[in-house]
Amino acid sequence: MSKYVTTPIYYVNGEAHIGHAYTTFITDTVARYERLKGEETFFLTGTDEHGQKIEESAKKNNKPTQQFADEISATFKNLWDEFEISYDKFIRTTDADHKAGVQKAFERMYNKGDIYKDFYEGHYCVSCETFFPETQLEDGEFCPDCGRSTSVIKEESYFFKLSNYEQKLLDYYEAHPDFILPRSRANEVINFVKGGLRDLSVTRTSFSWGVKMPESINDDKHVMYVWLDALMNYITALGYGKDEAKMDFWPADIHFVGKDILRFHAIYWPAFLMSLDLPLPKHIAAHGWWTRDGEKMSKSKGNVVHPKEVADAYGVENLRYFMMREVPFGQDGDFSQRAFIDRINSELSNDLGNLLNRIIGMSGKYSAFVIDSKDVQKYHEKEITAANEILDNLDAFMQNIQPHRYLEELWKIFGIANKAIEEHAPWAKMKEGKEDMALATVALVANLLAKASVMLHPFMPKTTNKIASALSFTIDTKSYEDLVLNKNLLETFTIEKIPPLFPRIEEPLMPEEQPKQEVKKEQPKKEQKVETKKEEDNLIEIGQFFETSLKVGTVVEATEVPKSKKLLLLQVDLGEEKPRQIVAGIKEFYSAESLVNTQVCVVANLKPAKLMGHLSEGMLLAAKDEDGLALVRPEKPKKSGTPIG
Repeated sequence: MSKYVTTPIYYVNGEAHIGHAYTTFITDTVARYERLKGEETFFLTGTDEHGQKIEESAKKNNKPTQQFADEISATFKNLWDEFEISYDKFIRTTDADHKAGVQKAFERMYNKGDIYKDFYEGHYCVSCETFFPETQLEDGEFCPDCGRSTSVIKEESYFFKLSNYEQKLLDYYEAHPDFILPRSRANEVINFVKGGLRDLSVTRTSFSWGVKMPESINDDKHVMYVWLDALMNYITALGYGKDEAKMDFWPADIHFVGKDILRFHAIYWPAFLMSLDLPLPKHIAAHGWWTRDGEKMSKSKGNVVHPKEVADAYGVENLRYFMMREVPFGQDGDFSQRAFIDRINSELSNDLGNLLNRIIGMSGKYSAFVIDSKDVQKYHEKEITAANEILDNLDAFMQNIQPHRYLEELWKIFGIANKAIEEHAPWAKMKEGKEDMALATVALVANLLAKASVMLHPFMPKTTNKIASALSFTIDTKSYEDLVLNKNLLETFTIEKIPPLFPRIEEPLMPEEQPKQEVKKEQPKKEQKVETKKEEDNLIEIGQFFETSLKVGTVVEATEVPKSKKLLLLQVDLGEEKPRQIVAGIKEFYSAESLVNTQVCVVANLKPAKLMGHLSEGMLLAAKDEDGLALVRPEKPKKSGTPIG
């Protein structure tokens, strides 16, 4: 069974940003997942290069339009190649085959009577390449989508009879409730269609940078309007209108798009396909936008996140993991360097990377790096069964476009493995002469890591290949069937000693806006000194200690920070005029409800810092060891604000 997945084609009026990277990462992940399962998969991406905006941008840059489009398109392709995106075709709307396919589609719709010539007068937004009725404008002038000024244009145009497809679209949405994903996005589309569809202008005469009309129509002053041209890429890439060599892949399984272009993909595109008597794509999956530290990104603010800069600093696979894990698909996401570092250190370094380190260390010490699975079922049937149940349930999360839930569930396997090491303590078993039990635990953990790595492969292919190489197997459809579907264990092998996969990151590796840079660099250092360990080799004077203001506080309110696995938002009474707001990374150990009206110890003179968009005006004292984290509290109730020291 074949699969066909696509990104939108990216408009070449600027360089790739973090939103482009997110769409491309998730499409690449789905493509790799389907290939892992043995499905023949075609993955399409590319660039949209026609339209008035491109023509004007080229003029501003004093370049021929084709040269300008070539240069910007190359930046996208080069970036995806550098990121090792596994696309099968990179399409450009300036490709000759694409233009031929668009002309064929226009001709067929015209001959069917779905396209006619008339005059159009209306408000046009160059930025959005869209006409808007006056009733939709902001203050009678400004584009409702981007806020820029529109121009009143009257010109001859060919129109597509979109109004003829209003009821057909509504019927289709009703019959296919999963056509638009997530389902919450469907209502806005349905309501728009119910509001009435106007016929759509599909050609322009005021500029020349576009696909020419078919020769059979013989109207050279018109070029095709960008949306008719651009949307056709999904079928011209398969050979539509020419050799149609790959049209067996149609209909597409998933078009991934940003929510800002959902209307075009969920209304115009299905109507075009209905006119061409072609089946509709199975799903249109729309994701949200990305902010930075809770604020909208803009060049004027200087807070735009460039994916190459992030990948150069932290690694592209860490970026892939963070973006897939951080936000539920369909919701807006926030890029915070601190949240990014926390996920690398906690989930990737501690949970995953350290697990491999422990296997290497124990196997080297106990069995000359040889790992044998012969006694795993005998001593660890419970753990293997639990892990296999998790693996069995993962496919549903991928099919429902829930990569964050997929990863959340997958990480439970690493939790089972780490817990097994602590519970069964192979080092103790070796001292007791129970070598078979000790080695069975090491083999259990190696097998759990292997099975989980197979399923993590679509998200982090290079990382998981390193793990598989260390464990002497290859991640492919055969190992997926063997280890995951058939629930088999690894054959006896010699583990390879490799460097740590995820070195801990102590300070941000990218520049940030001031004063955030100073705060974020200071805070982790203080957390290390106060919350985790005493640095005996870094003695301080008593006066230095008293520079830290420690106080008893009473938690008067506590809530969870949305989208965060670790953070709670606390209001803490320190005997001041109003409570302090403190963001604490203790959600894994304390519920919000359990903290209300309890007392805590607070570092009260830290510089305020923003975590996931929330201001934090202090830090709680806590101690953490292998048994978990515990807050430091006064032995007896004390008045809020009582100094400590």
